[in-house]
Amino acid sequence: MGNNIIDGKKVAGILRQQVKEDVQEWVSRGNRPPKLQAILIGNDPASKTYVNAKTRACEEVGIESESVIFPDTMSIKELKEAIGKYNSDDSIDGILLQLPLPGHLHPSQVIETIDHRKDVDGFHPMNVGRLTVGQPTFRSCTPAGILELFRYYSVMTKGKRAVVVGASNIVGSPMAIMLSRENESGKATTTLCHKYTRDLTQHTIQADILVVAVGSPKLITGQMVKEGVVVIDVGINRVADSTAEKGYRLVGDCDFDSVAEKASLITPVPGGVGPMTVAMLMKNTLLAAKRSIYPQD
Repeated sequence: MGNNIIDGKKVAGILRQQVKEDVQEWVSRGNRPPKLQAILIGNDPASKTYVNAKTRACEEVGIESESVIFPDTMSIKELKEAIGKYNSDDSIDGILLQLPLPGHLHPSQVIETIDHRKDVDGFHPMNVGRLTVGQPTFRSCTPAGILELFRYYSVMTKGKRAVVVGASNIVGSPMAIMLSRENESGKATTTLCHKYTRDLTQHTIQADILVVAVGSPKLITGQMVKEGVVVIDVGINRVADSTAEKGYRLVGDCDFDSVAEKASLITPVPGGVGPMTVAMLMKNTLLAAKRSIYPQD
């Protein structure tokens, strides 16, 4: 890898090893292993791949996991009933609902059904609210993983100009909150842009730290960034490529070659942010088992 390439696989491997050791220590004190329950609705191949990657990671670190696949015809009432059973099952520490959901199921309605103490994705309004006011919480896995990359590569955020492109509840919004918080991984002057932002370049060109998460292939080009910028590309987009074995290849939201010429650090796609997201999910599941954020009543 080039000198300016952020190696997400390597950092995620270090994190997973830490979680593995923590799990072993937890179990050696007489506790049962943490357990993650994954829920998948329908047969979307990409979602299946993601869930499989997460359950493999669980196995690697000593976390037990179970996956259930419900038909995409499932009603909101049926799904809420199923989640209710997992909420009341004391052997389950974390509940993972794989997104996106079929069109007739609204994510916010379903996510609110999950017990916030088992919301290891960090999407429940209780956890988002606690994040916003700086209280201990399950942090959304992708932004939390990005902060771990900053820590490993000694990227200072204090006083820097950070620009986040993409305002989703999963990545963009919590990322902007974390970067602007008054703590050691925040204190950045943070701008949150989205698809309605006029003249995007006037914002991105000023960024010391640029996080892009919009799902738009090669949206950000080298002309849109300044020299020395730290670039985190969260996008994973399939583009047709007849030379590739599968007929497509994965690219990010940045035009990698032109942006990498200017960036002091940049994440590749794949192999950048993705592995970190899974590692942070493992960390959150262990925290849920230890009840370290929400102690049992």
